[in-house]
Order: sequence, then structure tokens, then C-alpha cells
Amino acid sequence: MYKILILEDDSALAGAMKKHIQSWNFEVECIRNFENIIPEFIEYDPHIVLIDIMLPFFNGYHWCTEIRKISNVPIVFISSASSNMNIVMAMNMGGDDFIAKPVEPDVMIAKIQAILRRTYDITNQTPVLEHKGAILNLHDSTLIYQSQRIELTKNEFRILQTLMENKGKIVSRDTLMTKLWQMDCYVEENTLTVNVSRLRNKLENAGLHNFIRTKVGSGYIIE
Repeated sequence: MYKILILEDDSALAGAMKKHIQSWNFEVECIRNFENIIPEFIEYDPHIVLIDIMLPFFNGYHWCTEIRKISNVPIVFISSASSNMNIVMAMNMGGDDFIAKPVEPDVMIAKIQAILRRTYDITNQTPVLEHKGAILNLHDSTLIYQSQRIELTKNEFRILQTLMENKGKIVSRDTLMTKLWQMDCYVEENTLTVNVSRLRNKLENAGLHNFIRTKVGSGYIIE
């Protein structure tokens, strides 16, 4: 079942859109936290996103840009500001289509169906891991936090990926060393300590304080 995510702060309109889309056997969710939509976006992993331009905290253009950093999911702007300038801007920001308010339900469904036909199964969403607003892009080995793109070395990426995949669990030093140096017969333990230290410095400089915690005698954990 295809999943649709709606970013619309008018609860009555969002509810009406959700009900109509569901009647066509699509799964639908509406964003609840307009201050930071990315965690909900990642958790829901939609096939299409419908975004209003005028939203609280940040506008639809902002969220389109943020989504485009981590995903190629089709984005449709929905707005009463349907001037040519807004349509052109929406497309330039990474949008795939535009629906003018007041929303005509059947037009909305027709556009959704058309996008699904031409997008899937060929869409290529970037796999990501997310925790506390930090987004690890598994495609290009970068970390995004508060619009900052943090470049990671191969070893830093593998350490962070392993810890984020096991967040809430202690990952032993042996597990991390095996993950990093499977082909080496022997690696000094200090090498892992140095890599973790460098990774922590990058996270701290980006504002991610105490993101990785040491469990003495056990290993490391992202809580």
C-alpha cells in the first residue's frame, strides 16, 4: 500500500484530504510537529509528500529543501498562493507538482496516481538512519544535523552506523573492531579509541554533545 504524508497546518483541510485519500485505499498520515518534520518523515517513509507553502515555524520551501537532502520522494506543493512565481519556485526547490487551493479532491487523486505511475518502482530514496535530529546518509557516508553536512571518514562512518543501528544497546569494542577491520589479523585497540575520539570531536563541533557515551569495560552506546 502506498503511503502519503501531508504537511498542512489547517487541521480541517488536512483531515478532509486524509479521509478522501484513504477512500482510494492509500495509507495517509498528517504531520503533527511542524517545528521539525524530519523525524516523522523518516519514521513514516512515505511514497509521496503533500506540502502546504505557508506553515508555522518554517515554510514548505524549507521542508522541501530539507527532505531533498535525504530523499528523492515525490513532493507536491498545495497552496492558495498559486501564482506563476510560486509554482516556478516550488519546482525549482525540488517539487514535482503543484495543486492550487481550494483543493479539488479528484484532481488531487489524479495527480497522486500519475506520480505513482511514473515514479515507482524506479524511485531511488536514499537510505538513512536518524537519532535526535542527526541523520546519517548511508549512500554518501555523511551526517546531517541542523542543516550542517558533516563529512566522515570511512572508519568514522562505520562506527557511527553500527552504533545508530544498535541505538539503546551497548556495542562492544570487539564488535566495532571486527566491523572496521575484518580483513586484518591484528589491530591495536588504541586505533579504535583514536577513531572514536575523532568522531566525537566532529559531533561535538556540530552541536551533538554526548551523542556517543562510553560504558567502561563494555563498549559504546547511543542512548
